[in-house]
Amino acid sequence: MGILVLASCSRKKDSFVNRNFHAVTTEYNTLFNGENALNQGRDALISTFQDNYWDILPIERIAFSDEITLSLGEENRDPNFLKAEEKAIKAIQKHSMKLDGEERNPQIDEAYLLLGKARYYDKKFVPALEAFNYVLAYYPKSNNIAQAKIWKEKTNIRLENNTVAIENLQKIFKVEDKLKDQDLADAHAILAQAYLNLEHNDTALVYIKEATRLTRKNEERGRYNYIKGQLYNSLNDKDSANLAFAEVIDLNRKIPRKYWINAHLSIAKNHDYETGDNLVLLEKLEQLEFNRENRPFLDKIYYAKAEHYMKTEQIDSALANYNKSLRQNSTDSYLNSRDYLAIANHNFDEAEYQVAGAYYDSVIGLLDERSRELRLIKKKRENLTDVIKYEELAERNDSIITIVELPEDAQRKYFEDYIAAQKAKAAQDSLEQSNEIRNNEFFKSNSAFSDRSGAGKPGEFYFYNTTAAAQGKQAFERRWGKRKLADGWRLSARQSIPLNGNSLPSLGEPQEEDLSNLSVDDLLALIPKEEKVVDSIVKERDFAYFQLGLIYKEKFKEYPLASDKLEKLLTFEPEERLVLPAKYNLHQVYKEMGAFAKADSYKSDITSNYPDSRYASILNNPNEALEEDAASPEVIYRGLYKEFQNENYRPLLSQLDQRIEQFYGDSYLPKFELLKATVLGRYEGFEAYKKALNYVALTYPRSEEGKKAQDMLQTALPSMSFTSFDDGEISVSWKIVYAFDTSDAQGAARFEENLQDVLERLKQTNYRTSLDVYTGEQSLVVIHYLSSEAVAEGFAEHLRATPDIAISKPYTVMASENYKIIQLHKNLEAYITEQTK
Repeated sequence: MGILVLASCSRKKDSFVNRNFHAVTTEYNTLFNGENALNQGRDALISTFQDNYWDILPIERIAFSDEITLSLGEENRDPNFLKAEEKAIKAIQKHSMKLDGEERNPQIDEAYLLLGKARYYDKKFVPALEAFNYVLAYYPKSNNIAQAKIWKEKTNIRLENNTVAIENLQKIFKVEDKLKDQDLADAHAILAQAYLNLEHNDTALVYIKEATRLTRKNEERGRYNYIKGQLYNSLNDKDSANLAFAEVIDLNRKIPRKYWINAHLSIAKNHDYETGDNLVLLEKLEQLEFNRENRPFLDKIYYAKAEHYMKTEQIDSALANYNKSLRQNSTDSYLNSRDYLAIANHNFDEAEYQVAGAYYDSVIGLLDERSRELRLIKKKRENLTDVIKYEELAERNDSIITIVELPEDAQRKYFEDYIAAQKAKAAQDSLEQSNEIRNNEFFKSNSAFSDRSGAGKPGEFYFYNTTAAAQGKQAFERRWGKRKLADGWRLSARQSIPLNGNSLPSLGEPQEEDLSNLSVDDLLALIPKEEKVVDSIVKERDFAYFQLGLIYKEKFKEYPLASDKLEKLLTFEPEERLVLPAKYNLHQVYKEMGAFAKADSYKSDITSNYPDSRYASILNNPNEALEEDAASPEVIYRGLYKEFQNENYRPLLSQLDQRIEQFYGDSYLPKFELLKATVLGRYEGFEAYKKALNYVALTYPRSEEGKKAQDMLQTALPSMSFTSFDDGEISVSWKIVYAFDTSDAQGAARFEENLQDVLERLKQTNYRTSLDVYTGEQSLVVIHYLSSEAVAEGFAEHLRATPDIAISKPYTVMASENYKIIQLHKNLEAYITEQTK
C-alpha cells in the first residue's frame, strides 16, 4: 500500500492515479486553504470600505491607496493574501504535472488564478497581471479562461489602462459565446467602471444596466441599481433615477440596509417641491426616522429632514435637524461638513458673522485640502474676518456716538438701567451655578449604586471629567471672557477700559463684560468729551460702513446689504472723500439690483456735482477702456513709482497724499498707501516706516499690500531695529560723507559734480559719488567704495590739503554698514557724537 502511495506522488508519470492524486490534493488541500484565506482577506477589505454616497459609487467595494507597488515587505502585507499566495505557489510547485509541454493536473489553472487574485488584492498589480496572462497563454482550454480575462482587465483598470481594458472586454463579448451569466455580469460591470473612470457616464449607464440584469447576486443587484440611479441623476434624468432607486428599495431585506436607506434618501433628494406632495415626503422621512432598524443612519435621515425644512422655509426646524445630524457622531465627514455649512450660511444671512465664522472653520476642517470647494470657503472665511471686524467696529462706535449725543439725564438713566441689568444677570448666573452644584455638576457618578445598601462608587471629581471641565471652561469664557490668573481678576474690565471710550456698553442688550462694579458716575466719566476724540470715533465708524459696503458688493455680491451700509453712511454726512466713491458704488449696486431709477439718480448726481472726477469720466464714457487713461490709478501709480526710484521723496509724499484722497475707495488704494509707507521709511526713518506699515496692515488686512506689510512687521522690521553702530573692524567698504542743508540743494549738486571731476583728475576710477536724500532738512554727498577706514581718512585729508582742490567742508568717515543704519534710523548726529568721544 505504501509503495502505491509513493508511486502516485510522482509528477513525472502520466497515469490516471497520479493525475487524480495531485488534482484532488491541489483542490481539497492547498487551494481550499488558499481560497479561504483569500475570502477572509477580501471580506476584511470590504468591511472596512466606506462608501461615499455623495459621489457615484465604485463597482467594486474595495479601496486601494494611490500608490501601486511591485512588492512589499512581508511585515507590511495582509497575512490572508500572503497565505493565499503561498498556497497557490505551493500548489504549482508541488502538484504541477507539465509533461511534453502540456499540463496534466486540471487544477493548476485554478492555482494561477488564485495567485493572480491574491496579488491583485495585495496591490501587487503588475505581478497579478503576469499570473492572469500565464493562464491565458498556457491554459487556453481552461474553463476559467473567461474569469482570467475579466480579472486581467480589472487589473488593467487598477493600473489606469482603461482604454486597453475596454478594448479587451469588448473582444470577450465577440469571442466568448458560452459565457455564464455571472461572468457576463462581471464583464459588463468592469466595463462600466472603465467608462466611469474616463467620465463617460452615458456609456457607463448602458453597461451597468446590463450587469444589473445578468447578475445572480442580490448584493450586486442592489449596488448596481443604486449606481444606475446615480448615473441617471448625473445625466439630469430624475424620473429614471427614481425608478432605479425604487428597484433598490424593492429588494428590501435581500440587500444590505445601507443601499435601501440611501435609495429612500436619494428619492427624497430628487423631490420636486413645486409639483410634488411635500407633506407625503415629510411623513416618509419621519417613518424612516422612527424605524428602529434605521438608527445607524439617523445622521443621514436628520440631514434629509433638515434639507426638506430648509426648502419649505421652516428654518427653525431645519436648524434643529442639522444639529441632530451632527449629534449622531457620524463617520461621514462630508455629511458633517454639509450640516456645518448649512448652519454657517444661515448665520451669515442673518448677519451673525462671528457664529458663521466658527461654523465655516468647522467646514474647513472636514473638507479635502485639494478640493475647489475648500478654497472657495477659505476665501469666504477670510472675507468674513473683515466683515466681523467692521461690523463690530460699526456697532461699537454707533453706540458710543449715540451715548455721546444723549442729554446728560438720558445718559445717567441709560447707565443706571445697564448696571441694574448686569446685577440681575449676575444673580441669575449665581442661581444657575448653585443648581448645577446641587445637581452634582462637580461630582459626577460613574455608575448606579452597586448594591441595595446604597453604597456606590465615589463620584468623579469635576476636573477629572474632561467633558464637564470643557463645558465649564466655555461657560466661564462666555461670561467673563479671557482673564489672566491674577488677584482681582473680576475687576480686570475696570483696569482695561481705554480712555477713548471704546469699551462703553452698547445701546442694546447688556454686554457679557461685567462693569457692574463701576458706578454711574464712573461710566459717565468714560464718555469721550473732547471734540478731537469724538471726531476720531465718527471717522472710524464712517470708514467701517464704507468698507462694509465695498465688501458686501465686491466679495459677497450681497447688493441689498451693500446698499444699506452705503446709504446709511451718506446719512452721517461723512468726510467729502467718502461721499463720491460711496455714491459711485451705490450707482453700481442699484444697477446690479435692477433698480435703474436709483442708479440713474446717482449717475446724474455724480456727473452734475463732480464733473471733473474720474468717476464722472467713467459714467460718461462707459464703453471706453479707461485702465490706461492718463488719469487712471494704474498709470498714476507707475509715474509715482518712477519718482520714488529717482528719490524725489519730498514732492512725492505730497503727491501721494493727494492721490490717496483722490482714489479713496479704489482697489488700487492699498498700493498707494504701501508706497507712501516706503517713502516715509526712506525720508523719515525707521519709526515712521513702522507706523505706516502698521497702518497699511490694519486698514487693508485682506489685500496683498496689507499682507505684505504684516509680513514686514513680523519678519523684516525686528532685524532692522537699532541697537548699536557697527564697530567697522571687518568692513571692506567705507564712505566719506558730507552733509548739506536742503535749502542749499544747488550747492550740494555742484559739490557732487566737482567731486566727480576731482576723482577723474586723480584717476580714482574705483570710487563713485552720489547725492543722497537724508531727511527733509539734510541731504548727503557721499564718496563710495573706499577699502578701509585709514584709506577713507587719508583720502579725505588729501582732498582737504591739496591746494588746487582744498575741500574744507567737514566730513564724516563711516563703514557702509553704519551708513545703512544712519539712513534707516536718521541718527547721523548720534554717530558723529559717538565717534568724537
